[in-house]
Amino acid sequence: MTLDVITSTALTPKHGFFCRAGGISTGIYRGLNTGLGSNDDPKNVLHNRALVAHHLGVRPENLGGVHQIHSPTVHIATPKTIADRPKADALVTNHTSLALGVLAADCAPILFADADAGVIGAAHSGWKGAVGGVIQSTIAEMTKLGASRASISAVVGPCISQANYEVGPEFLEQFIDEDPEFSRFFTNGTGDRYLFDLPSFCLHQLRSEDIAHAEWVGHCTYADDSRFFSYRRTTHRKESDYGRMMSAIVL
Repeated sequence: MTLDVITSTALTPKHGFFCRAGGISTGIYRGLNTGLGSNDDPKNVLHNRALVAHHLGVRPENLGGVHQIHSPTVHIATPKTIADRPKADALVTNHTSLALGVLAADCAPILFADADAGVIGAAHSGWKGAVGGVIQSTIAEMTKLGASRASISAVVGPCISQANYEVGPEFLEQFIDEDPEFSRFFTNGTGDRYLFDLPSFCLHQLRSEDIAHAEWVGHCTYADDSRFFSYRRTTHRKESDYGRMMSAIVL
């Protein structure tokens, strides 16, 4: 089956937000599960990741990733470190033929590029990472490699939308404690619940960094079972595990 890949004209380097179609995993992992941390057959996961690498035109061993921990930590990928999977939530590089990949299944994957400077980045941003500064850290590390904020474009990939992201009052309080203005990313839900707008919050964080362009591709992972994996949907269905989707970029 052909891979289902979302792209953006805002990013000129080859990239893709890979959806769940096209892989060889079965059952609850049906499709292109690329999560090494899932309980899927590792052989299937590695095969699926090789499909992603082939689509991007790189060798499987040059498709880098990180052990994601909802942090602001950024890994600088080089030919010597591309195979490492350190505990971090973003990668940056100025080396060609190295693909940077992050995994998500409701959290926001974000791909970055300054094509003129030859610097790219990829970040995994759940709410903890977004509040904790993973976006700011990724951009800062890109500038250290020669990127200019005025030339960086960033695209937020498929993630859970506000209509499906219900949270409790303690969640809202954490954002208010950080900045009272963050209340604008919440609307009232049922009873004491709120609905949080993760993609808009990520866009706010990106635009606060004065980069050239920021956008969201506009797809909700929770709402479309046929196209996307979703941690929250899996939880609501009381399923034992869930697949992970990769978003990746290469110079």
